[in-house]
Amino acid sequence: QVQVVESGGGLVQAGGSLRLSCIATGLTFDAYSMGWFRQAPGKEREGVGCISQYGSITHYPDSVKGRFTISRDNAKNTMYLQMNSLKPEHTAMYYCAASPLQFTCTLVRGRYDNWGQGTQVTVSS
Repeated sequence: QVQVVESGGGLVQAGGSLRLSCIATGLTFDAYSMGWFRQAPGKEREGVGCISQYGSITHYPDSVKGRFTISRDNAKNTMYLQMNSLKPEHTAMYYCAASPLQFTCTLVRGRYDNWGQGTQVTVSS
């Protein structure tokens, strides 16, 4: 049974940093590309970063480039999202997901099969 579990969310002041973690079990972790998504109240879920199986390829939307960094440790079945210089508009539920897409990664949420329950990130002004 595949399980995807996010952690590391919380309340942080504007300008602060957080590192989210995502552990995926029940699958061959290095056979999957991984992605981070977020969803704010009343808004669509959007991708904020993805990483290929071995970490050689990453993609970010322009809105977070230079601010968010995604990485993974295949030995630990874990992916990370380092978020710096956070702003109140970054407040959202952050989700981790696994995709069978290989040799690249995508921010298209329909390409992801396995999702976690999310971790809340709240940035105060």
